[in-house]
Amino acid sequence: MATFPRTEPQIVALAQEMVTGLTANVAIYADPPITPAALTTKLTAYTTARNAAVAAQAAAEDTTATKDAALAALTDDMKRDIRYAENTVSGDDAKLKLIGWGGKATGQALAAPGQCRTLEAPKQGEGWVFLDWKEPIDGGKLAAYTVQRRERPSGPWTDVATAIESEITLSAQTRNKEFEYRVIAINKAGQGEPSNTVMVVL
Repeated sequence: MATFPRTEPQIVALAQEMVTGLTANVAIYADPPITPAALTTKLTAYTTARNAAVAAQAAAEDTTATKDAALAALTDDMKRDIRYAENTVSGDDAKLKLIGWGGKATGQALAAPGQCRTLEAPKQGEGWVFLDWKEPIDGGKLAAYTVQRRERPSGPWTDVATAIESEITLSAQTRNKEFEYRVIAINKAGQGEPSNTVMVVL
């Protein structure tokens, strides 16, 4: 059985075929609930509404283009006055604020990244473990991650890898040991708080 069309062009094409077919085959379709004339009226109403919508859309696009051009002209003139003001007062922030502007912002020092989140070890095998985690949601922009490991229950933490992405597969891990892993985000300003730890038995 055929499937009723979903797109407007397909629906219109089917309506036209139905009007033609019902009109030409009255002997077969003698009493359809919606006559070909009624279908034609609905089809004409749709065509009129579609043409109005197309015209309205074209008018809206013209209006938007006019608005964008006016905004661009305003922006250009504002920038010319701003450059003039900056040169006139030699970048004096207090004087520039008189016209709603401001001097060149001073650079902010890079902050250390925040804490990595939800460290997990969803996969592991003989001598390897796959770790993944979520990046910090606060602190400065991170540059990389340091992965640390210690032997349970209280061995010292040691760096075992560096990662750029928020996942890593560690191979050649010592067998028959209980390890804990954690991840620390780092950048030029320093390092964030260590993530939660995960225990892995290899």
